[in-house]
Amino acid sequence: MEDLRRGFHTDLGEAKNQLVRLAAQVTETIPRATAVLLDGDLEGADYLIRADEAINNRTLELEEHCYRILALQAPVAADLRQVVALLRMAAEVERSADLLCNICKAARRIYGHDLDPKLRGIISRMGEQAEQLYEAAIASFVENDAAKAAALDDMDSFLDGLQKQFVQAIFESHAAGRIDLQVAVQLAVVARFYERIGDHAVNIGERVQF
Repeated sequence: MEDLRRGFHTDLGEAKNQLVRLAAQVTETIPRATAVLLDGDLEGADYLIRADEAINNRTLELEEHCYRILALQAPVAADLRQVVALLRMAAEVERSADLLCNICKAARRIYGHDLDPKLRGIISRMGEQAEQLYEAAIASFVENDAAKAAALDDMDSFLDGLQKQFVQAIFESHAAGRIDLQVAVQLAVVARFYERIGDHAVNIGERVQF
């Protein structure tokens, strides 16, 4: 029985490490995607879009690892909750990566259109806040810190506020003739992408508390 428990904790520890590495990769991608958007970096956009496949593959590997634990170790109670939480967190991270990929695709669609300083400033702040949210979510998971996980809600509220400011700034910029309707629509969608990344970070925190 002790050998089985040791085997379970070894397998679970490796799955946790896989999740941390995956989430760290997504966290590092947030400022890169933001820079792609602000700089109109088509080469960088293409690189990050192609890199999304590797994240999908690593997520699949983590999920298969968790399924093997469920099949071979048959965990119950708290142990089972940990494995289920890992599976759900992996899905949150993978969806965040997809959103970053979508930001890069939006950057390609608005290529060649200048953004005024106010829009650029809010984009930078949304990117920074999303990155901080993900860093805090990972830290709460690594440290198993429920209080830190609970604090993510306040950080996310700030990001939600930035999204609303950005949408208002888009309307103002379009009304002043500084951006056309197509660019305005793309930017509004981008704001939603950042807001959803924050939501996924909060969901990770909720799984930590679970």
